[in-house]
Amino acid sequence: MKTLLLALGLATALSAPAMAQEKLKIGATVYGLNAEFMQIWTAALQKHPAVQNGEVEVTVFDGRYDALVQQEQFNTMITQQYDAIIFVPMDIEAGAAPVQAAVDAGIPVVGSNARVNSDLLTSYVGSNDVEAGELEAKAVLDKMGCKGNLVIIEGPIGQSGQIQRLEGNEKALAACPDVKVLEQQTGNWSRAEAQTLMENWLTSHPGQINGVIGQNDEMALGAIEAIKAAGLDVGDFAIAGIDGVTDAINAVKAGEMASILQDANAQAQGALDIAIKAVKADYEPQSPIWQQYPSMGWEDGKAKTYLVPWTPVTTDNADELLKSRQ
Repeated sequence: MKTLLLALGLATALSAPAMAQEKLKIGATVYGLNAEFMQIWTAALQKHPAVQNGEVEVTVFDGRYDALVQQEQFNTMITQQYDAIIFVPMDIEAGAAPVQAAVDAGIPVVGSNARVNSDLLTSYVGSNDVEAGELEAKAVLDKMGCKGNLVIIEGPIGQSGQIQRLEGNEKALAACPDVKVLEQQTGNWSRAEAQTLMENWLTSHPGQINGVIGQNDEMALGAIEAIKAAGLDVGDFAIAGIDGVTDAINAVKAGEMASILQDANAQAQGALDIAIKAVKADYEPQSPIWQQYPSMGWEDGKAKTYLVPWTPVTTDNADELLKSRQ
């Protein structure tokens, strides 16, 4: 009997720390992984100190640019009893239902990068897309001298980035009433789709397009490729994008476009810190991004919104930004 009790006691002693060290299981569903920005975001998540030291296991699901796919991914995470979910939604409205389902199942959901129309999120960690839309449009309009014609290549219709960046675009355009928008269509964040759009527009409006507002860098870069393929001088166009992806930084260095860095690293790692805090009340943030951007303010991890500042890409900071990608 004593031997049995001793064995039970030893088993209990061994299992207690094992249970205490059990990894948190956190999932992230992102709208799509085809382009560099979300690839940087995903890599940053995996490099978070809590993942590196083994406290947290992170699984990233590719939403494949489909809100229904993301909903199914939520269902999988709910069924498998994930501890928390980070959500980068494809659609601002369609994303509300899976958030509701997760919260009903007792799983906290943290938004990152793109917004969802739900007040059930624990917090949101992203950047002000209206501000970015206004900044990029102003860069184009300033080069155009507030006159002439431009085209707008939008993100996926119904995603928060498309909605809010367009609001910012229009704010800047309101200050230049003599500028005409010749074309406005979605390029779905895709360089290839934007190149096709721009090729068509250069044909249908020969010699008339002076500026291009690409609501992300991939689409601005697609427009540049179309301009070059048509044998035109990129320097004759005012072009801007958003995100600060590697090719865009190089294009800024070459004087071909303007871009604004959206810090994927800060958005991803900030969201993971918040997600861990939602599960472990005594958790303190481990990512250095809170020191990098003091304006975000940790606030005990309980604020509803944390905004990562934008950084304009310039010829002065381009090499430093490129170095950070290596």
